[in-house]
Amino acid sequence: MATRMDALTLEVVELIGSVVGRYHEEYERAAAEHALTGAQARVLGLLALEPVPMRHIARKLKCEPSNVTGIIDRLEARGLVERRPDPADRRVKLAAPTEEGLRTATALRDSLDFAREPLAQLSKDERTVLRDLLRRMLGVE
Repeated sequence: MATRMDALTLEVVELIGSVVGRYHEEYERAAAEHALTGAQARVLGLLALEPVPMRHIARKLKCEPSNVTGIIDRLEARGLVERRPDPADRRVKLAAPTEEGLRTATALRDSLDFAREPLAQLSKDERTVLRDLLRRMLGVE
């Protein structure tokens, strides 16, 4: 049996939706400024952290591996990504950013003001509480 949400819960859900919507709008705009799609920018951002097998990218983005292959193909054609054998298992290919890919990922991240500016208005303690609450909501330790 479904329960009705109370007014506070509804307000929180709407505010979270607004934050997510504004973040996605800015992310898409920033990606376009670098002649990337949002999906390409997300993949490049993931790879900037560390080289990753393509099947892990698909899981992270919740999409089909064939979609990731196409994204990697296009990023590779632009010289932003390369495929490398995994040193732990040479049968597995890792997608890794090139130097230009790392520069692009950094420039993209640095151009995202929406998340940075509102968070800067919060104290370190408030940001810590927000982080911890979001982790708890997502079941992430």
